[in-house]
Amino acid sequence: MSDLSSFPITKKWPARNSDLIQLYSLPTPNGVKVSIALEELGLAYEPHRIDFGGNEQKSPEFVSLNPNGRIPAIIDPDGPGGKPIGLFESGAILVYLAEKTGKLIPADPAARYEMLCWVMFQMGGIGPMFGQFGHFHKFAAEKVANNSYPVERYRDESKRLLSVLEERLKDRQWIMGDEYTIADIATFPWVRGADVFYGGREVLDYAGFPAVMAWLERCLARPAAQKGLELPAKP
Repeated sequence: MSDLSSFPITKKWPARNSDLIQLYSLPTPNGVKVSIALEELGLAYEPHRIDFGGNEQKSPEFVSLNPNGRIPAIIDPDGPGGKPIGLFESGAILVYLAEKTGKLIPADPAARYEMLCWVMFQMGGIGPMFGQFGHFHKFAAEKVANNSYPVERYRDESKRLLSVLEERLKDRQWIMGDEYTIADIATFPWVRGADVFYGGREVLDYAGFPAVMAWLERCLARPAAQKGLELPAKP
């Protein structure tokens, strides 16, 4: 068995099998990226549910792995050189897992960098902007009832980003064409989440982005996506 005792997070969330990748997450648009990737890659892992209600992501044990106090995070007992490694930030974890396995990432170097552009597009654009839209549209609606600017700002920017994705996906099955990659996995949970979590389908005019909607359905039809979207499961 691998020794993960140097990671304080394992004191609060003990590993049942320390030879498996340890996933610390919750089924949010960011969190499910990693569980979906792990399912697609067929990597054995042990999911640990981080309770936002209990503010567990801010606990000393969790922050010892991710100083930013955000899910997801992982420990891979078989990291570079066969040594355990702890990682945080969903985009970084996706790149790590893809490079570790040589899957969900183009083999051609130029295509690989093109794909990374789209991963960063999600990390720097779709994720933050959709998240801000959802916050003001749903969770802070009463606070901005007399000020339409926050909702309008993030609604319009979210729609602009959807239009960029729409143009990319015209006549393409996946973001990188015929190959399903971590760029798709990074992005589709946020497009789904803006509807499922934030109720933004009508406000963001999803019907006006048919290529995006068809791509989203293809993503959601994948068995690994269906399973990963539900993990870590409720106790």
